Amino acid sequence: QVQLVESGGGLVQAGGSLRLSCAASGRTFSHYSMGWFRQAPGKEREFVAGISWSVGITLYANSVKGRFTISRDNAKNTVYLQMNSLKPEDTAVYYCAAVQTSPVVVFSKPASYDYWGQGTQVAVSS
Repeated sequence: QVQLVESGGGLVQAGGSLRLSCAASGRTFSHYSMGWFRQAPGKEREFVAGISWSVGITLYANSVKGRFTISRDNAKNTVYLQMNSLKPEDTAVYYCAAVQTSPVVVFSKPASYDYWGQGTQVAVSS
């Protein structure tokens, strides 16, 4: 079992930055591929970014590529999402997710992940 707790959300003006954190506890964090997803009101949960547990292979949604950066610190059992140049359309609840898998695998579908955090709200004003 893995427990995930997100933090770092808040209200920011367009063009600003936020850094989300996801702290993991339980099993060996370093063997888990991690992902960030988001869900806006009335919309389906969508993939934002993912990172493998070895080598640091990353994957991004086209909508955030070049603006967001996912990273992880296995020693601190934490994955981060640095969000720059935020836009109003980035407003959503952001969730981190985990799945135990092969070292260099990254998943983009929500159904591929086994563990989820409770989410943190990000609001971007225009």
